[in-house]
Amino acid sequence: MDDKQILSLLQSLTLEEKAALCSGADNWTTKPNWDKDIPVLRMADGPHGVRLEDKPNEKITGHHSLPSTCFPPECALACSFSPALAARVGSAIASECRHYDIGMILGPGVNIKRSPLGGRNFEYYSEDPLLAGEMAAGFIKGVQSRGVATSLKHFAVNNQETKRMSIDAVVDDRALFDIYLKPFEIAVKKAQPATVMCSYNRIGGTYASENRRLLTDVLRLRFGFTGAVISDWGAVNHRPSGVNAGLDLEMPSSGGANDYAIVQAVKNGDLSEDALNTACWNLLKLIFTYAETDPISPIPQCDFDAHHALAVEALEKSAVLLKNNGMLPLPKEESIAIIGEMAVHPRYQGGGSSIINPKNLVGFVEAMQNAGMPFTYAPGHTGEHTTPHLLEQAVKTAAAAKNVVLFLGLPDSFECEGFDRDHLAIPAAQIELLNSVAAVNPNVCVVLCCGAPVETPWLDNANALLCLYLGGEGLGEAALNLLFGNANPSGKLPESWPLTLQHTPSYHNFPSGPNEVSYNESIFVGYRYYNTAKVPVRFAFGHGLSYTSYAYSRLTLRNNSLASEEPLTLTFTLTNTGTLAGDEIAQVYLRRKNSARFQPLHELKAFTRQTLAPGQSQNITLQIPYQSLGYFNPATKTHVVEQGEYEIQVGPSSHNLPLTMAFTAAGTTLAPGTSFAAGGFYSKLKDNSFPADEFDKLYSGPRTSNSKLPQKGEYTLTTTADQLTGSFWGRRMLYLIRRVSCAYIRFSTNPKANHRAGIAMANDLPFKNIMQQTNGIVNPKALQHLLAMCNGKPGFWRLVAAMLKRPPYARKRYLPQTKKENPYANQSRRKKNS
Repeated sequence: MDDKQILSLLQSLTLEEKAALCSGADNWTTKPNWDKDIPVLRMADGPHGVRLEDKPNEKITGHHSLPSTCFPPECALACSFSPALAARVGSAIASECRHYDIGMILGPGVNIKRSPLGGRNFEYYSEDPLLAGEMAAGFIKGVQSRGVATSLKHFAVNNQETKRMSIDAVVDDRALFDIYLKPFEIAVKKAQPATVMCSYNRIGGTYASENRRLLTDVLRLRFGFTGAVISDWGAVNHRPSGVNAGLDLEMPSSGGANDYAIVQAVKNGDLSEDALNTACWNLLKLIFTYAETDPISPIPQCDFDAHHALAVEALEKSAVLLKNNGMLPLPKEESIAIIGEMAVHPRYQGGGSSIINPKNLVGFVEAMQNAGMPFTYAPGHTGEHTTPHLLEQAVKTAAAAKNVVLFLGLPDSFECEGFDRDHLAIPAAQIELLNSVAAVNPNVCVVLCCGAPVETPWLDNANALLCLYLGGEGLGEAALNLLFGNANPSGKLPESWPLTLQHTPSYHNFPSGPNEVSYNESIFVGYRYYNTAKVPVRFAFGHGLSYTSYAYSRLTLRNNSLASEEPLTLTFTLTNTGTLAGDEIAQVYLRRKNSARFQPLHELKAFTRQTLAPGQSQNITLQIPYQSLGYFNPATKTHVVEQGEYEIQVGPSSHNLPLTMAFTAAGTTLAPGTSFAAGGFYSKLKDNSFPADEFDKLYSGPRTSNSKLPQKGEYTLTTTADQLTGSFWGRRMLYLIRRVSCAYIRFSTNPKANHRAGIAMANDLPFKNIMQQTNGIVNPKALQHLLAMCNGKPGFWRLVAAMLKRPPYARKRYLPQTKKENPYANQSRRKKNS
């Protein structure tokens, strides 16, 4: 349908039909309007596979969703530093979407890994905005090339799970634009995702779902976004304000309550119909571009076997060899003991809404059996625990073998959507197992499965350390190929691994709360902090070893003095100096010298992945856009490139940059004297204290009182459930919400993880979300009476009356009765494929 036809259709819609279009029909579909030939757009969770719910058959199949390929999640895929690989994975996922009649996949996620404690870090790419944005752009291009929409999420500053639905993220504008919004900007400008999903949290006191500065001024006017903005599930606060700010689609359904609120706001003059028309225009463009409009066409088939092979290849190119004392690759003729429960039941994806029912999961032990390779095995641990018997068995098995491959990692109960991690340690039982095994056999290779960095005080007891992150369904086969040299490790870390949690830049301000979290470290996230403050780390950003070796040489610049808008073009030579073929990821960093504003030591500005045969040399030319030399200037609210001296640095990691060269660039001369000027606290970093009074010099926006918890009589619709305990009815509400949440949450096959996530999400649920969670059954008036009761006021019988009385949105028909046969009736491909 072209723009003229969409405009004609929009003009034919009634006010009620327009309002109805702006919210979901249920959890996973938009509302159709069969009289106006508006079809359904079906969605599925992502982003590392297709999670299409199949609740009717859960008891039969044992799975909550239909099977699909589980690719390595973003935490692993980012280690490839390959947007091209991300595009191939995206294309395969889109093929499976079409197979299951899905028009939009909810991903990718590009939120910055501010702290390694972030409970959802496994769903995101990096601590660096360039890497995150480039990987996301590749994924989006791959998905949308197959006619499936993407949803770039979570916009914005959603960097923790604690109080994620209500927390106010307080971040200065320079960090906001240069760190937290930058990956969204890159992905939008390079790939134009069909939708952007707003986050739950507040930014500067305003919910993301009604933050016009973010959704319109920045996203559309500054970044050039042309698609539709949708809410995260339950992220809406005040629906008319959201429409006015630029939020087009509320997901999921509110049972009609918010549709009614939109209609009333337009009639009362609180919301212009033009704003509603804009939202509908964006949604109609989305629906008619990506929804299935020919329901009786043949079901598109996809090659699950080829996709599984791609999942294996993706992990082979992403796994990071963190340490190797010459133990790897393993000689195939030497005896091997495999120890660790995760070798049989691998930790291959994170817990949460992204959990995939894998089509063909292969663990390491199964892969060894399929390859016909001899080995002995002992479980050693059960994830979090071990026993004297398990330890004794593991020690005997290790002592009888030449080499030991020990699988360690984080169970779902340690990292999962819904809660943040408490520490960076792996389970104590696993450390005890490693120490016991290493005492009888020093030839121990640890294979680590985790969604984020862990502390490694046990590293001396490992001769080799191969990090798979979370490797997807092909984990076993990829691990076999990497350990025995059939594939050469080539991944690099997309985040810094600290020595201890106490060294992390956000240590004193994460997750903070209960009302706000202050980003006192400003732009000094990850390696920008460690390298600038000279804080030692266990493994640096960009670190990764190989079975071969590489040399960097002959760096040259096309022009050592750049004019305004002239890109920086650099050339260097990369040589494989080893005896094996391999892939090397070369990284290019920029240092701003003598800047008038505080700066990190350096920033990643380009990277490239090159395949080289033994002895082969390759001349590599890269180009850095002129604007990439600059940064956001809060004083003028613009991007600025300073006139002055710069240094380009090239090498295999942020700690190893053998090639450097200075150059100058034309630009703006900034006056000294602002809070961001060089010479202040942030220019002389020594530790991660980041005092509040120094941050207050950078941030002048609104603040939320962070110390005072609401008391009975002060509860509002944004008060979270665990803050209601000052009243009898509040405690009853919290108990009931926890019971329902724990019964509903299925984020993992680990019951402990589900329970922990259920409790955490219940505690953090804002009062206003009760209406959405009940699909409008608890209507707005009933919600107000319930809130009054929690505040100690009488209201029980008013609550009963409100619940019994049908609200206006239940009496009003927002979509006309079907006058002609629904073309989708009895044509559900979803049923056929289940």
